[in-house]
Amino acid sequence: MDDMADACIFLMNTYDGNEFVNIGTGEDVTILEVANLIKEIVGYTGVLEFDSTKPDGTPRKLLDVSRINALGWKAKVSLKDGLTKAIDWYIQRHEKQ
Repeated sequence: MDDMADACIFLMNTYDGNEFVNIGTGEDVTILEVANLIKEIVGYTGVLEFDSTKPDGTPRKLLDVSRINALGWKAKVSLKDGLTKAIDWYIQRHEKQ
């Protein structure tokens, strides 16, 4: 089971509050770090180029996962493993077309 489904089932069984509960790893990553992970996973050997004249989005994309962690749930899938699974899923479906 993936982390999202696992967290949802965990919350349905353990949480009865009204506040939002973030699901995530609690780790902050930059767009560059994500791009480099994808580059590594797919075996891209080219150069990544960024347009520094464009807005760079929100400085931080970190979710506060303290509420779900306090309830006893922790993410089990790393960002790299999750991206690898998503990319593999996409490739499998794309090759069938």
